[in-house]
Amino acid sequence: MTSGTIHGVGLGPGAQDLMSVRADRLVRGAAHIAFFRKAGRPGHARRIVEGMLRDDAVEFAMEYPVTTEIPLADPRYNAQLSGFYAECARHLATLAQGGADVVVLCEGDPFFYGSFMHLHSRLTGIVPVQVVPGITGMSGAWTASARPITWGDDVLTVLTATMPEAELARRIRDTDALVVMKIGRHLGKLRRAVAAAGREDAAWLVEHAAMPDQRVTRLVDAGAVAPYFAILLIHGQGRRP
Repeated sequence: MTSGTIHGVGLGPGAQDLMSVRADRLVRGAAHIAFFRKAGRPGHARRIVEGMLRDDAVEFAMEYPVTTEIPLADPRYNAQLSGFYAECARHLATLAQGGADVVVLCEGDPFFYGSFMHLHSRLTGIVPVQVVPGITGMSGAWTASARPITWGDDVLTVLTATMPEAELARRIRDTDALVVMKIGRHLGKLRRAVAAAGREDAAWLVEHAAMPDQRVTRLVDAGAVAPYFAILLIHGQGRRP
């Protein structure tokens, strides 16, 4: 029997009309749909495609065993997630080896801070795997800000707010343009790092970019808590004609 294919499909930042034509076609035609979610939640990727799936599509919800309950440095964190990704990959491989094509829904782009990359590394060489790129959340964020993120020779740095505060401050100070992902409960630390770098007045916080509840505010005016889908921006001011 010919093996099926696992498709990691980038859905973009959150709006159906920002999906690629290829992504739209694969999602609408899929007999098997897989997606990640927190336990007890519908899953953001699944919400994006609401109303697009075939009536007979078989859904496979991959529920994270841990999110923020265990510190990243705790060995149990990697152990639990490693086992989780391995089990998900086994299930998807079984479907593909039985001849089924499977679409794995991926927020943003599958190869940019996405969970799909952990399946990709486990499935490659076992069954066919194809990736459909998507518009990243950071692209949706700087578009929402209505300002270019880079000009001329600006250097763009992408950071995660999970980094140590001193390292955040150093890198924020040393770059022209900046994107910070994975903010959430790290907002207070990020504020201090931006202030230590002397760039507080240039920083913007974009929440839920390209979604109905999109919000763009200066960091100094933002609330004390950031949602999961929040991105910090500092726009480059480089060379221009």
